[in-house]
Amino acid sequence: MTSVNRLSRLDPEIAARLKRDASGLFPAVAQQYDTGEVLMLAWMDDEALHRTLTTGLCTYWSRSRQEYWVKGATSGHEQRVKSVALDCDGDTVLVRVDQVGGACHTGDRTCFDATVLKPAAPPSAASPPPAGSPPAAAAGS
Repeated sequence: MTSVNRLSRLDPEIAARLKRDASGLFPAVAQQYDTGEVLMLAWMDDEALHRTLTTGLCTYWSRSRQEYWVKGATSGHEQRVKSVALDCDGDTVLVRVDQVGGACHTGDRTCFDATVLKPAAPPSAASPPPAGSPPAAAAGS
């Protein structure tokens, strides 16, 4: 059974603003409330969001186990909710939390610690513009 078939107690006004995928899910980004550190990304459905808003602890939907899970229920690494915001498109929530212990299942502080991708080098001022780019405006025009 997918989460889209589950009943929810989420406020209908909030539910009406959400955009979900075909499984009834939307991404939830967990961020440390006082530092802005991005901790993890997980999935919620309407009921997971309802539980998060009403319990003060982050509840997510496990796509692999097909069940709800409260972050920290077994590890003690809770995410205590400070605020929840819906993005401008209604397809992602930002959950600002006070993270206790590591946020990642590996025990790391964040799920983004393991591999840092090298950013692309910025183009130098002397580099020609990419093909198809409009010409630069003349000085003083």
